[in-house]
Formats: sequence, C-alpha cells, structure tokens
Amino acid sequence: MKNKVCCFGELLMRLSPNTGEDWMNNNMPFHIGGAELNVATALAKWNIPAKYVTVLPANYLSEQLIKYINKKNIAANDIVFSGNRIGIYYLPIGYDLKNAVAFYDRDNTSFSAVKPGVIDWDKIFSDCSWFHFSAISPALNENVAAVCKEAVEAASAKGITISVDLNYRSKLWQYGKQPVDVIPDLVKHCNVIMGNVWAVESLLGIKSVIESSTGKSQQQLIDAAGESMLQLHNQYPQATTFAYTYRLENTYWAVIQHGKERAVSKEYDVKDTVDKVGSGDCFMAGLIYGITKKDNMQNISEYAAAAAVGKLYEAGDATNQSSEDIKQRITTCSQ
Repeated sequence: MKNKVCCFGELLMRLSPNTGEDWMNNNMPFHIGGAELNVATALAKWNIPAKYVTVLPANYLSEQLIKYINKKNIAANDIVFSGNRIGIYYLPIGYDLKNAVAFYDRDNTSFSAVKPGVIDWDKIFSDCSWFHFSAISPALNENVAAVCKEAVEAASAKGITISVDLNYRSKLWQYGKQPVDVIPDLVKHCNVIMGNVWAVESLLGIKSVIESSTGKSQQQLIDAAGESMLQLHNQYPQATTFAYTYRLENTYWAVIQHGKERAVSKEYDVKDTVDKVGSGDCFMAGLIYGITKKDNMQNISEYAAAAAVGKLYEAGDATNQSSEDIKQRITTCSQ
C-alpha cells in the first residue's frame, strides 16, 4: 500500500557544549537528528507511516543508528551505504542554529558525497504517497542538489505529493551557487511549501514587503505572509498549500493558506524555552500530519503550531510528544 511519507536528508550528530561550564572536563551532550529525520520521527510518533532515506558509511556506528531509527518505527531499509563519515554539527546548549556560535562539520560526509544515479528512487517510492525534503540538502554541494532534483522529478512523475521546508542556512551555501540558482528548480515540483517571508526571499528571490518583525503588529505580519504566499502561488502554481511560521522573541504562531482559505493559529507565549532545534521540523510534521488526515486548515494550523511550541520545551533534535500532548496544549492555550 502506497501510504508512507518518505523523508530524505542527512542524518547528523549534534554535539552541545555547555558554554557556562568547563565542558572539556565533562561529558558533552549529543543528540541524533537532522531536519528530515526529525520530521520522520514526529510522524511515526503520531502513527503516520514514515520512511527515512539517507547515506551512511557501512560501519558499526551506522548499524547502531539504524537500530535507533527502527525503534522509532521508521522504515530504514532504503538507506544507502557509502563513504566514510557521518555529519556533525556543534551548537552550544540554549542557542539557535542561526546563531554565529553554531558551526558544521559536514564536508566529505557519506551524504555530501552522494551523486546522481546512486539512489533508486523508483524502488523507494514504490510504497510512498508523500516525499519530503528541505532546502538544507541542496545547500551542501552541486551533486546533492542534483540528487534532490532526481528525487522531486521522480516523485512528481508518480503523482506523489511533495513538500519542502525552506530553511535557510547561509553557512552551508559555499560551493559557488546562490540559493536562487538552485532552489526554484526544485520548488517548481512541490505541492506544500513551508517557510517564512525572509526564507522565501533568501531562497527564491521573492522579496518580502517587510524587512523584520520588529515593531510590526500581528495583522501586519499576517498581511506580509499573505502577500508573499500570493507571489509564491503565482510563480509556482502547482503548490496548493503554504505555511509560514513566526517564532518571535516571546511568541510563536503560524499562518496557513490553501486556495482562498487562510488560517491563523493561536498565539503562544514562548518564554524560558529548553531547546530551539527541531521546532520548525515539528511544525512541518504537524502540517503533513494534518493534510494526510484531511483535516481543515484551521485545525491543521493549530496542531502544527502547538507541536512546534511543545518541541521548544524538549531537549534534543526530535520531539517525543504524543498527539494527545499536542491536542492538550491547543486546549489550554489562551490568547
């Protein structure tokens, strides 16, 4: 039965030194993640069949990682074995990936060395109804971008729903290409697009009507999202659903547009958060969850936003929230 959501991207190990202590004399916390694995983890937790596709070296560590993935009820039988390295990134506890203190060690990893023709997309998509990837992968190098193009073209030819998270990581675009030279050719195949007004400007060249959220009312931010989504739809007419998140200094909320239907989630207070990594991935999973359940846009916006907020209060890259946890957060949220 073709019902799996296939998530494609690089598995990463996160090392998190504590900047407030002499971490060199203590054990450094680490987490297993990667944007697309985080999405697959959430979906599997919420009983949506998911599979994860990546490239790993054929060694003992990879065997342990695959056991870890399988224990999350994620299908891992299409993982490709090649190369010698697993990607790593370093992010001190409490910081955001966009912060200057974050840095990557992803050169010459098994995933970054993948080339077109290596992955059998026809086989992978034989049991899938949905394909998800993010703008992080094509940021690595030209070959990975070409593999992403292979994937979206194969999925599109099979009528598979395609989603993309337009997450922008400026530190990764180092191979002579600008995002606007690469990402539009992938997004033209996508049906569901997640991001925000600034990521869309950076990755697709669609200029935002606002430079920042500072001093803007919620209605001004909603209007800015609506204008950006309209331009997105005009440029990429195959896309049917657009979702933008606003993670501001002390609040979090989201806007979803589907045709003429627009939904704005509840606004959540987000103070004293535990870990900012994976919140957007959790939102993306909530979006996929709601669409596959054929829920209405308002309910989808509420579920995805509440899931993202809940992740902010969990340590690690991926969520462990149940659907019941998320629904309870929606119920108890006051505006």
